[in-house]
Amino acid sequence: MCDQDLWTDMVPDLQKLGTLHYGNVFEDSTLEGMARRVLDSSPERFVLVGFSMGGFVARVLCLMAPERVVGVAFVASSARGYSEEETERRKKGYGPGGRPPRATSGAPGLHPDRENDPVLIARLRGMQQRLGREVRAHQAALVRRDGYADLERIACPALVVACRQDRLRKFEETERMARHLPHARFEVIEDCGHMAPMERPAELGAILSDWIRREAL
Repeated sequence: MCDQDLWTDMVPDLQKLGTLHYGNVFEDSTLEGMARRVLDSSPERFVLVGFSMGGFVARVLCLMAPERVVGVAFVASSARGYSEEETERRKKGYGPGGRPPRATSGAPGLHPDRENDPVLIARLRGMQQRLGREVRAHQAALVRRDGYADLERIACPALVVACRQDRLRKFEETERMARHLPHARFEVIEDCGHMAPMERPAELGAILSDWIRREAL
């Protein structure tokens, strides 16, 4: 339940690396459908960055069109499969992203020291309100099967970024991704909850920039 505003603070740094494109993951209720829609609106060759749920889409996309992805970055993501019970909870709105965070209850997606930050909470609520119930229903209905073995088939350079205080994604799940990717670099952002592009935009931007330059992507 994040739109383009997720990346707002990182745009100045990322624009120095090339033209930015934002994938549409709002109209489909399958990872394959999302991946195909992103591909249809992307350049012939590109670096792919997937945040959280977007990492699940990125994994599918890399295998769908490996000749088009020159490098892939997974940020605060995972390849763990969701049980039927977890999927049903998400459909009912109880999972991460299920309901817009309230100013009085805090936002578990943020670092504990920032979970009541009024500016960040307003941005989170704004994204979820703009996307609305229909998009939430699409994303909650996603079937997420275990994909760690699939990662081993991704041959392009990869970057995996974990956030130390992420309360929505287990650190071990993200770290495990790097072990299964053949050509992966693993980085950790300290003092950061799940929402790295909003909480630590400069640090994440520097990691992405350094990786892209070192790999000559």
